[in-house]
Amino acid sequence: MRRGAFSLLIWVSLAGFLAGCLSTVKQITPKSSRDLHLSYAFTVKIPSGSGKVDIWIPLPRSDGNQELKSFKVTSPLRYSIQRDPEYGNTILRFETTGDRAESLQVKLDVRILRLTQTPDVKKASGQLSDSKENLLRFLRPDRMVPIDGRIAEEARRVVKAGMSPLEKARALYDYVVETMAYDKSGTGWGRGDALWACDARTGNCTDFHSFFIGMARASGIPARFVMGFPVPEDKSEGEIPGYHCWAEFYVPGMGWVPVDAAEAWKHPEKKEFLFGNLDPNRVAFTIGRDIRLDPGLEPLNFLIYPYVQIDGREFSEVRPSVRFVDGLN
Repeated sequence: MRRGAFSLLIWVSLAGFLAGCLSTVKQITPKSSRDLHLSYAFTVKIPSGSGKVDIWIPLPRSDGNQELKSFKVTSPLRYSIQRDPEYGNTILRFETTGDRAESLQVKLDVRILRLTQTPDVKKASGQLSDSKENLLRFLRPDRMVPIDGRIAEEARRVVKAGMSPLEKARALYDYVVETMAYDKSGTGWGRGDALWACDARTGNCTDFHSFFIGMARASGIPARFVMGFPVPEDKSEGEIPGYHCWAEFYVPGMGWVPVDAAEAWKHPEKKEFLFGNLDPNRVAFTIGRDIRLDPGLEPLNFLIYPYVQIDGREFSEVRPSVRFVDGLN
């Protein structure tokens, strides 16, 4: 074979290899952003003779990864805006009194610009540092996320001496994806109970990420829980059937780094991307666990659906209908 022909063959082979790589990247590389309208609506049927009614719902976050462009509340109830004292989540509180049976409707419409979360985005947003007090909070346990006992023992099996914080987090992420299964059958799943997840090795996104967060904190890495809603990647409008959550861990000089171990389990082709990056097909509402709505109330395990009290007692779970539309002007 002549030298020129041999060189051409090498070039063609290399071009084919690069084309294959680019094709793979294209499949897992999301759009840079999504402009979304979310509608979050629910009805509370109040029993006859009831007195005071309190309703709390979360408002989506504004940070370096998404912008709350506007919101509108449609309801006969007056509301106030408050922040929980520990995490600073924005919460709408509705209050009323009544002496007869009635139905109360609440609708929250929001406009959100959600960005692909990458190291470049985080650098541009200036989220490379956090307060010492905040970082210490995300090293402490939650009620359902211990950092000692079996969780610490499990972390010690995974984390090796000499690993950097980033290497530790990667090892824990791989371990969760490899040893757990996304399975919502039976009971016990969905509460974000890290010990249950450690034993059962199944569950949904709350269980995956509680296990990861517990082991990360036990390894000296600040880690936090992020709750929101997923948005279908292949649709421009429709209903969102339920919540989704993910986790973030902190690395000095890098800031808060996201992981989505549950989606990585369901979509192995996205596993590399979902360590350190997030697609824009989601909207974040709240951060943290054991969220305090009021000094006189027990902390909530997490907040994404409406929390309702009637005459000081928790009302049965009220699930909102959540819909989305892409690109409204």
